[in-house]
Amino acid sequence: MIALSLAEIAAVVGGQTHDIPDPSVQVTGPVVRDSREVVPGSLFAAFVGERVDGHDYASQVVEAGAVAVLASRPVGVPAIVVEDVQTALGALARHVVRRLGATLVALTGSAGKTSTKDLIAQVLQRAAPTIYTPGSLNNEIGLPLTALSATEETKFLVLEMGARGIGHIRYLTELTPPKVGLVLNVGTAHIGEFGGREQIAQAKGELVESLPEDGTAVLNADDPLVRAMASRTKAKVVLFGESAEADVRAENVRLTDSGQPAFSLHTPSGASDVTMRLYGEHHVSNALAAAAVAYELGMSAAEIATALSEAGSLSRWRMEVTERPDGVTIVNDAYNANPESMRAALRALAAMGKGRRTWAVLGKMAELGDEALAEHDAVGRLAVRLNVSKLVAVGGIEASWLQLGAYNEGSWGEESVHVSDAQAAIDLLRSELRPGDVVLVKASRSVGLESVAQALVESGAEGEVAAR
Repeated sequence: MIALSLAEIAAVVGGQTHDIPDPSVQVTGPVVRDSREVVPGSLFAAFVGERVDGHDYASQVVEAGAVAVLASRPVGVPAIVVEDVQTALGALARHVVRRLGATLVALTGSAGKTSTKDLIAQVLQRAAPTIYTPGSLNNEIGLPLTALSATEETKFLVLEMGARGIGHIRYLTELTPPKVGLVLNVGTAHIGEFGGREQIAQAKGELVESLPEDGTAVLNADDPLVRAMASRTKAKVVLFGESAEADVRAENVRLTDSGQPAFSLHTPSGASDVTMRLYGEHHVSNALAAAAVAYELGMSAAEIATALSEAGSLSRWRMEVTERPDGVTIVNDAYNANPESMRAALRALAAMGKGRRTWAVLGKMAELGDEALAEHDAVGRLAVRLNVSKLVAVGGIEASWLQLGAYNEGSWGEESVHVSDAQAAIDLLRSELRPGDVVLVKASRSVGLESVAQALVESGAEGEVAAR
């Protein structure tokens, strides 16, 4: 974080100092909420969770070098006491962002946010110091913590914004007002909470509504609900996609023999070829979104294409590919799942598995509401149509819907199997995998199917992780 004294921080957040002998002492390290992340100069934000109360770690973090604790009650060590720690954290982030002068890029969408954020970060880092959201810390706590990690040297701040309801993104943009706003897509993720795709579009569009007149809205030309958001902003609108009307577009899209996308990147000032290290054709749209942002921020087509061709995944369990010594390929995409990302992952599996036996180890897609049965059934059917060799549906009723969809799609569905839990899937795969097989593991985060992928990797002893 930029250096601020405890007195300054207290004034910004409207807090009272307690047990602070010298209010002029500065916070020079990061603001953290995990006591294990404290380093000398830190400010520790004490949150009260369901199982852990951060206030209980106050003495420990100060001993570890924290300058003070941002707390909701006195803790017997240097502290800034506020009514609500989350509100105070947001106020501090807003203050720091205003002081920085960095260009703030915010992005949202139903699918692909984290992968696209990782691509934007890796491209912009070629041009100037860049801070970006780690993993998927895209909520009311993770976003200000990321913003507060910026320093005076930071030129670009890339923030992923998630939403579980109307007004969430508006709140996040008030904390960290963006100059560039990117909307990737409007899908069915969290449709059970929103009530419909139109409501999701309303929520996602709050990002472009927040942009200043001299800002830029980067919108997906291939998604009608996103493209329609152009009418909701006074900012400049830039379109990306495969549409001929897109300002930044892809032509000659194809997959390599290993399932990695390649295309010709076209911008208003030139074109350049891209061959990605990531897997799956769905990354073309993500790459175009990143390219549109980078182009608007001054990078050339050649610079962007080089960066995209060399970029990998910065976040775990997202199409994370491991090649075992016995020739089995494990694709760990178990961080999360929704219908759009599930379809994309299955198509990537089919592309990677040409001439090889393929396994789709799938589990529940959460928060689909009344659409859950139809969406799980459709994914099971798609696995059959893509000629995936084996479907292993893991878990309860949703997994049975996956299997039923596969079974009803055709005779291949008899190759599908429904198992009760992750351990049962591990036991089955360990007994039946053979050299050359490709295994995709994917489900919503709550299912915890990353344990299946990790167990299969460990079964391969010293498997070498491929470029991602």
